[in-house]
Amino acid sequence: MKSFFKDKRVLVTGACGTVGKELIQQLLDNYQACEVIGIDNNESELFFLEDFFSNFNNVSFFLADVRDRDKISRKMKHMDVVFHTAAFKHVILCERSPFEAVQTNILGIQNIINGAIENNVERVIFTSSDKAVNPTNVMGTTKLMGERLMTAANSNSREGGPIFTSTRFGNVLGSRGSVIPIFREQIRRGGPVTVTDPAMTRFIMSLEEAIQLVIESVVHAVGGEVFITKMPAIRIKDLAEVMIRELAPGDGLSPQDIKINIIGNKPGEKMYEDTLVQKRV
Repeated sequence: MKSFFKDKRVLVTGACGTVGKELIQQLLDNYQACEVIGIDNNESELFFLEDFFSNFNNVSFFLADVRDRDKISRKMKHMDVVFHTAAFKHVILCERSPFEAVQTNILGIQNIINGAIENNVERVIFTSSDKAVNPTNVMGTTKLMGERLMTAANSNSREGGPIFTSTRFGNVLGSRGSVIPIFREQIRRGGPVTVTDPAMTRFIMSLEEAIQLVIESVVHAVGGEVFITKMPAIRIKDLAEVMIRELAPGDGLSPQDIKINIIGNKPGEKMYEDTLVQKRV
């Protein structure tokens, strides 16, 4: 797989996100990409990202929004591979601002597709979510639409045109879209740790597993697929209890003093996620 990227120019959207940043790191350190361009609409984080990768002379960062079709198309010029990780990922915020979620998560993907076709990009990989399966919220619905757009784009792609494919993540441990940073901060403050429902479960994967899935997907993609990987499911309450037990002593706190509050499900939340659609026979 390392040889695949040897002479490739790669664009990563959502470069300031947890997955985007780690993907860029891996492409530079382990896959010898010829050139990497990262784009994001977060000016402050992009500034720090530029400094973080200052030792590399084959990576550049630009302020850009996937909603801006013309700018996105220009940034995709001469690119061989595009990893599209930019998205609105927080369920509750997407519920409150569905128009904004559609603009970024659906129309943004259409801009990526158009730019790839206009510039004859070789491969485009979209990072989706398990919330796209039987969605009950705005975020999941936009991710499902993103997958459908990628599949449709691949079906309509002319011979020799771009290959479009998707990957489907669970909750990436430590990412900004996961509950772990929230629990960590609540524990640091001495609690309480807030859990929506003690029976609620979520699929989890490490950041390393997420990056490996994306890399393997771009190498093996034929076009139109949705790549997933096996992931364990964990009860959110169990996760909270383990984190309290392991992290509280490091903050000079007794685990017994940190309470767990059950606050009830938030709008759009599911009790259990799926990674595949269950078809009835």
